[in-house]
Amino acid sequence: MADGLLTPDEVAARLRATPRFVRRLVADRRIAYVKVGRLVRFEESAVAAYVERNRIAPLTRANLRYYLGEVA
Repeated sequence: MADGLLTPDEVAARLRATPRFVRRLVADRRIAYVKVGRLVRFEESAVAAYVERNRIAPLTRANLRYYLGEVA
């Protein structure tokens, strides 16, 4: 295993979020995790994949006008 396993507190620190938010991600199964006995651990690549999946690309004015034209 090339990735190290992170604790929920370490994931919260990397995401600059609270540990409660990380627990909610686990409960909603929105982030991949590993169970080690009763403990929940996260692979570094799973945290990076979560961030990438939730990345929002900025819109240019032309793209925004096109998008608003489709909605209207």
